[in-house]
Amino acid sequence: QVQLVESGGGLVQPGGSLRLSCVASGRIFSIGAMGWYRQAPGKQRELVATITRDGITNYADSMKGRFTISRDNAKNTVYLQMNSLNPEDTAVYHCNAGVRRWGRVNEVAYWGQGTQVTVSS
Repeated sequence: QVQLVESGGGLVQPGGSLRLSCVASGRIFSIGAMGWYRQAPGKQRELVATITRDGITNYADSMKGRFTISRDNAKNTVYLQMNSLNPEDTAVYHCNAGVRRWGRVNEVAYWGQGTQVTVSS
């Protein structure tokens, strides 16, 4: 099986920063695109940012210039550096990865359980 485990969430004051990490483990042959999504209470899950295996990134408009996604392919890890946080960024942040398992041909999307980010004074 494959597991994605996020870490790095917490409580931060407005204007502060956090760095999230997500590690993929299990019978992994390769990982394609990875990404971060978030879901605030009462709202639908929304895209934060994605990154291809080659490092091509894509951001939601509201995150551009404040958030930076990166990855370490050797560690099967994706990161999200979040700066200039505001209360509207409060949400559960989930990572996502397209994983090809050993012995399989197709890539399957996996999700982590999420890490809570709360921005409040």
